Amino acid sequence: MTDVAQIAFRDMDMGAVAQATGRVAVLVPEDGRLDPAARRINVLTRKALARLTESARWRDCAPGDLVELAFPAGLAAEALLVVKLPRKPTVAQARKAGAALARARGTGALLVAGGAAARPEDIALGLALRGYAFRAHKTGAAADTPPPPAGPVIFMTAAPEAAARLSGPLAALCEGVFFTRDLVNEPANILTTDDFAARLAAMQDIGLDVEILEEADLARLGMGALLAVGQGSPSPTKVVVMHWRGAGDDRAPLALVGKGVVFDTGGISLKQPGGMEEMTMDMGGAGVVAGVMRTLALRRARANVVGLVGLVENMPSGTATRPGDVVRTMKGDTVEVINTDAEGRLVLADVMWYAQDRFQPAAMINLATLTGAIIVALGHENAGLFSNDDALAGAVLGAAAAEGEGAWRMPMGQGYDDALKSRIADMKNVGGRDGGAIIAAQFLRRFVRADVPWCHLDIAGTALLKSDSTLAPKGATGWGVMTLNRLIADRYEG
Repeated sequence: MTDVAQIAFRDMDMGAVAQATGRVAVLVPEDGRLDPAARRINVLTRKALARLTESARWRDCAPGDLVELAFPAGLAAEALLVVKLPRKPTVAQARKAGAALARARGTGALLVAGGAAARPEDIALGLALRGYAFRAHKTGAAADTPPPPAGPVIFMTAAPEAAARLSGPLAALCEGVFFTRDLVNEPANILTTDDFAARLAAMQDIGLDVEILEEADLARLGMGALLAVGQGSPSPTKVVVMHWRGAGDDRAPLALVGKGVVFDTGGISLKQPGGMEEMTMDMGGAGVVAGVMRTLALRRARANVVGLVGLVENMPSGTATRPGDVVRTMKGDTVEVINTDAEGRLVLADVMWYAQDRFQPAAMINLATLTGAIIVALGHENAGLFSNDDALAGAVLGAAAAEGEGAWRMPMGQGYDDALKSRIADMKNVGGRDGGAIIAAQFLRRFVRADVPWCHLDIAGTALLKSDSTLAPKGATGWGVMTLNRLIADRYEG
């Protein structure tokens, strides 16, 4: 695993480039016109760069793509990695280039030269994010998972001090993403509710105020919906509150609320066994909230943000909630539980109400791996966004687009809400298969006060992938940490 903080930025030194072992990378504009560093490498390699940039192979490359030239003449390196970039790349293009370097860098040292205006700090972030590997439970030499690169990464640039300064907040962001990925990748016998809470409590060391509410506290607060989800499991249900007060005043915080179901069997409404092992990721929303809070603390963000996560395990047993049971929420509304596998909305309902009741937030955003229906609607390219506030929704969508994390706004309306009518309680927890993701969002909206701008992000399709993505190997992606960090920087810091 490569951390941005372990990547160095230095002045351009072509003698070091010529003598570098391992691999050397050069950033070349897509028009093929070489900058001074690339021209020097072109001379050293007997015009190999010029021949490449005049070839059909180069024309077929997209921005961010990489071509490898093995054992280049004139260099001590074992390979020259040629990365195609626009002269002024976007954030996404620069990070894609970094990801390409991560895949091609090997296990030795990597030296990157050229591209004076090519966002070296974002290339470094892309390299670090794509270099992530979760190896906590690997023993010995696992043939299918090679060890992470061990050599240093050095960016040679005309402005190393500026690149190093800009990379500081990105290093914090990278650590937040990694923290989320680690949490989502952990198996449920390791990441219990106790262990999850302990990992969050440890973030007091970086400046967060962390409070853990135990089951007795939750009962006193009247969180009957949340407690009903966990009553079939021996693992204690908890709510963890993480507060970052970086604004230096008492302005109302942004509230982030995450679903933290550490394992979801479906409860009495038991899931099909095929693929159930992936339900270790059903705490993905809580993982994102934790990663964002870690990022804010590490980069000393000038914003007030409170993160709340409901930690629970949904298991079948003699004490589990049954279909047909009625539970009372902290708000006071009653819910007829039709399907115990629609448990995430019960978790969020109580934690969201508590967040508003206690903190009177300026806005509230919740994240959850909430429905399979959102995957049917949007696949794995976009998270579903639901909101009661156009300005907040637009800001979240803009932040997601800027960070290259897909999100798509979904509709809401009274017709969907009507599906939640119950014969014996104030509402049901499900309303049929059609429009299931929207009906789930309508359920959550019933627990949002009218004066609170709110956004719900259903990340069921984006939190964990079965194949590699641009910036992550298969497994946990950390989707949402970059989006929310940018949203906070753009909208809530000042």
